[in-house]
Amino acid sequence: MKIDLTDTTASKINKALVQGRRAIGTPAVGMVLTLVIVTDEENAYDALKAASDAAHEHPSRTLVVIRRVSRSPRDRTQSRLDAEVRVGADAGTGETVVLRLYGEVAEHAQSVVLPLLLPDAPVVVWWPVNAPLDPAKDPLGALAQRRVTDTYASEQPVRDLATRSRAYTPGDTDLSWTRITPWRSMLAAALDQVACEVRAVEVEGEEFNPSCELLAMWLADRLDVPVKRSLSSGPGLTAVRMTTNCGPINLDRADGSLATLSIEGQPDRAVALKRRDTAELIAEELRRLDPDDTYASALRYGVDRLKSSWSAPAPPAPRASLEEPVAKGEPKSGERGGEGGRLALPAPVEKAAKAPAAEATAQAPVKQEPPELEPVRRSTTK
Repeated sequence: MKIDLTDTTASKINKALVQGRRAIGTPAVGMVLTLVIVTDEENAYDALKAASDAAHEHPSRTLVVIRRVSRSPRDRTQSRLDAEVRVGADAGTGETVVLRLYGEVAEHAQSVVLPLLLPDAPVVVWWPVNAPLDPAKDPLGALAQRRVTDTYASEQPVRDLATRSRAYTPGDTDLSWTRITPWRSMLAAALDQVACEVRAVEVEGEEFNPSCELLAMWLADRLDVPVKRSLSSGPGLTAVRMTTNCGPINLDRADGSLATLSIEGQPDRAVALKRRDTAELIAEELRRLDPDDTYASALRYGVDRLKSSWSAPAPPAPRASLEEPVAKGEPKSGERGGEGGRLALPAPVEKAAKAPAAEATAQAPVKQEPPELEPVRRSTTK
């Protein structure tokens, strides 16, 4: 059942929800949470479809908030709220309200959403695109116990990860983290089978995929080893290679669905690592409404530390020469130089050799020679 409301209010939307439940014969509210989706018109269909599929596991009231862009200054001054209420078969196992906000009311979406929240039920806010860098300080995010973003849809995912690590608040999470849950489970199970010490790790995946950075930060945080982030053509994560003192442990997934686990001394095994769709990711996040401490620890490790944790070894320092530097034009020690073929000694040795001779010369008595007598011609008198 669908009910369209134009230029309406929150109270009229609540009355339409009650009217729709009575019309299909289910006046009781059997939903467990309120899911608020903040998106644009372009991505609203895909986000609503994923939420409807997830509602089969988590019956919820879904509120889709779409801020419509006003084209002229006159339209920006006129506030309007349009709503589309879906109950019964059109909404799956829950209720769906699509809210389109025009004008100034688009800047105060929390005042429209607040009266429509289920009483005494947790609230989850999901931004499929254009998520705020600090979800907890967003007016809609402040209403929720869990705030779900998707860094994969960002223009600069690595930079956004670094920003969210500084602004993290308990209750924040990201679908890029949810995508690597099977990888984390498989790697933890592989390390439980061997008693080896991990020395280095390499995470390989496509560029601009924040799941690769999050998996690398999780491994670096938990194992306290250098982690290298390398690029591949994808799709998504393609390989994790661990170097241990017992041999390599590799988890390779080249086609995006089937992976191969290789452990030294054991036969290779094929494991299912299918890339999951958005509905499965949202359903997993709705299973847990408490803060994810593991995600917080990995996120706070920092992308910058990940880059510097695998640095090239420093070049060896130049070996100090045992020989004294020789001035240009002087012969080296042990070579013949000067006139007469005298051995040239190093300056300190030559100086030390000349010192006693100079001292002995200074202390020896000086012999005074008599002055030379001029021959005297005697004159004779005749």
